[in-house]
Amino acid sequence: MVRKLPTFAKMKKCAWILLLLPFCSHAQKVVPFIDFNYYFRTFENDNFRQLEFQRIKEYKAGDDLVAYIDTRGNLRVWDGQNRQDISNMNVEYQVSDHLMAYSIGQTLNVWDEGKLKTLTYFASKYVVKDSLVIFQDTRFNTVNAYWNKQVIELYRLTGDLYMPEVIGENIVAFKDNGNFYKIFWRGQIYDIGVWNGSIDFQAGTDIICFNDPTTRTFAVFEQGNFVDVESFWMKKYKAGRGFIAYEDLNGNLKVYQAGENEVLSNFSATFWEVKDDLLVWGENSYVYALQNAQKIQVCSFTPKDYLLKNNVFAFRNILGGVSALMNGKVYDVSNQVDSEYEIYGNVLLVKLFNRSFIVFKDGKEYRS
Repeated sequence: MVRKLPTFAKMKKCAWILLLLPFCSHAQKVVPFIDFNYYFRTFENDNFRQLEFQRIKEYKAGDDLVAYIDTRGNLRVWDGQNRQDISNMNVEYQVSDHLMAYSIGQTLNVWDEGKLKTLTYFASKYVVKDSLVIFQDTRFNTVNAYWNKQVIELYRLTGDLYMPEVIGENIVAFKDNGNFYKIFWRGQIYDIGVWNGSIDFQAGTDIICFNDPTTRTFAVFEQGNFVDVESFWMKKYKAGRGFIAYEDLNGNLKVYQAGENEVLSNFSATFWEVKDDLLVWGENSYVYALQNAQKIQVCSFTPKDYLLKNNVFAFRNILGGVSALMNGKVYDVSNQVDSEYEIYGNVLLVKLFNRSFIVFKDGKEYRS
């Protein structure tokens, strides 16, 4: 069942689509898996490809790349076109949808669109997100951001190093040495104010929401501006890609985007979750999703487990198999009990009991 949102929400849908074009304009580049022969393979361009003939030790993948340790202990990266040998030393590495950072001792490096760059020779903690690498530099006692192929200092400390309050996919909230809260977004730093206590920030992509302790309002930062969404603090809130969802004081579930908000549920949702482009929630034994500005009834039971990523909602169906909401339609991909599943880009990968795989993309099924 699909219900169109009110008129202002239709206008909001256009803004939503415009905001998401940079992220949705490219499909997934890799869908990695290890088959029944223990060959390391990937699905790309509607075909299966074998990457390694010998067993690999491990892999970590995002939408655009997969990094893995081969049988000899070498770190390699495959981006759907080229394989790069990164290091034959013992490394620690993290992968997001678009970036890979790895450390050898205290040396921290980043892989970005096939190019390698050393960020610091004095690294401590670091976090990799879609468009960011946030890292500590013990030489200068700073916390820095790698963004858009450049390193930007966020704050410098006189005492012990600490990481930012929240790190989104391309946005960060932090406080400096003087308890001055700030936001880093697209290469710029924006001031919030001084506060001695803590602030619960929730960050997604291009947006952060928080209960403002100075104005006592519920606020968002978006497009370089701070906006009061509600006149009172909210008890629960989460951020997605260009939008937020929250529960008001009466238990109503609301969504805010592009200057407008809308009540989605008046029935105190039993659960709700936000990730990337999606919002899902439970209401009176039913599960709904907000996808492409449409409220969609997904199923009449609460799934045992589920995954959200980009614009795909995959979940354990009532038979114990795997179903998925894609482009406004629910598909039963597999009824095999306890099948494992992952999402890459807007593609669903399902692992069956015999180590064969189903790739479900654009309403079509591909089997390995």
